Amino acid sequence: MKKILLSLLIGSSVASFAQETTISDALRYGVENLNGTARFRAMGGAFGAIGADLSAMNLNPAGTSLFNHNQATLSVSSFNKSNNANYFGTSYKTNDNSLDINQLGAVFVFNDNNSTKNGWRKLAIGLNYENASHLDDFIISEGVNPYNSMDNYFLQYANSRSGSVAGLDYGNVDFVDQQALLGYNSYMLEYDAPGDFYYTNVPTGGNYYHKNTIQAKGFNGKFTANFSGAYEDKLYLGMNLNFLFTDYVRTTSLYESNNNPLYSSGTTILAARFDNELYTYGNGFSMNFGAIYKAHQNVRLGLAYETPTWYRLNDELTQGIATASTDGTNNFSDSYYPNIVNIYPTYKLQTPSKLTGSATVIFGQKGLLSVDYIAKNYSNTQFKPKNDSYYTGLNNHIKSALQNNYELRVGGEYKIKKWSLRGGYRFEQSPFKVDLALGDLTAYSGGLGYNFGNSKLDISYTNEHRNRTEALLTSGLNDPARIKNYNNNVTLTYVINF
Repeated sequence: MKKILLSLLIGSSVASFAQETTISDALRYGVENLNGTARFRAMGGAFGAIGADLSAMNLNPAGTSLFNHNQATLSVSSFNKSNNANYFGTSYKTNDNSLDINQLGAVFVFNDNNSTKNGWRKLAIGLNYENASHLDDFIISEGVNPYNSMDNYFLQYANSRSGSVAGLDYGNVDFVDQQALLGYNSYMLEYDAPGDFYYTNVPTGGNYYHKNTIQAKGFNGKFTANFSGAYEDKLYLGMNLNFLFTDYVRTTSLYESNNNPLYSSGTTILAARFDNELYTYGNGFSMNFGAIYKAHQNVRLGLAYETPTWYRLNDELTQGIATASTDGTNNFSDSYYPNIVNIYPTYKLQTPSKLTGSATVIFGQKGLLSVDYIAKNYSNTQFKPKNDSYYTGLNNHIKSALQNNYELRVGGEYKIKKWSLRGGYRFEQSPFKVDLALGDLTAYSGGLGYNFGNSKLDISYTNEHRNRTEALLTSGLNDPARIKNYNNNVTLTYVINF
């Protein structure tokens, strides 16, 4: 497939060569899923002051120095994502299922027999991989839009420029001209030379039937190198180096048809299909710092800070369109698939930092209860380079639309001989000031664990619910579908001490 590198110009001109990046692209990496070991998930991820779990070190890196033995864990997860999309009163339900190795890691504990001299009784090194965000998704939105057609998308680009796009090469023009070419070469748009403007061949009158299919596959993986130490069995300190890498493909296909009266002259568009495939890949880096203080034999307090994550991302976009039309006597089928992959300049994304406060009460050998409170200011999300005019506008929009949100996690565990019963609750506030685009998240979880001695087997179940909206196109056709999303996750973890 032919590839065109649209990165010949730099500085303020980059925006004219970029696809339409939105807040949703930022939140794809800024909002993390709760993944990890079965015990961690079963207790709602409320592990900031508990420690001694490989997933817990992503929340508070001091927790690895609470391990008593070297330990390795492997977690396998079954993901079920259900989306119920409502578009102008019509509902469509879809399901997506997958099975994945969700977590793999080990911690190595070094006890200091001469700790009476300096107070540092234990050092720990942890290595852990987790699927920080499971990005698979499948959504179908279907219904009759009484107002708007997809032609608005192409018209806004075509009429933002001067002159005809006839004869231009899709592979040698910027994004604006490419969208105008898609509309013009599919005969959805016509050009009026005397007036220097474009008009549509889609008949007016409303009642456009739409069916939008979104298929997404991908992950945001996180590898963590952890270092921690225990001072006098009272204070535990730790830090993480986090290396992230993402691979994401989002394929969309928007179909439209209408039964409106035909134009008296020329052709009339009866139906159209607009296809897009966006491939995003790259890497990121962040750091964690944390402390756990044993305030009492049965009470632990935790505090942790995670820096912003600095991503370097790359986008590749493939597009095409097909239309069906008539002149009242003859029917026509036209398509314009340039068979070109647009490779855009590397850009940077900075997701917000995170501050976590935690408290845990331990009831002897019987169990525990833990609470975490997490603060994260999504308005600090930034695309770079900052001097790019498009990213400047997008960053200003982010500041005005997003907020400093909080997340509450509560988890408990009760032990009966070799069995452990676990439960958890999680609430995450919407990143948006007005939560229509992405609502609050509510999650409930539970699980069981069995201790064989030198090994353990844990299982958990989590149910998450969140509402959001999904626009059929990034602009022009902004009437959104309302999505009710339910995530069901079953995780099985095997733990071995060595």
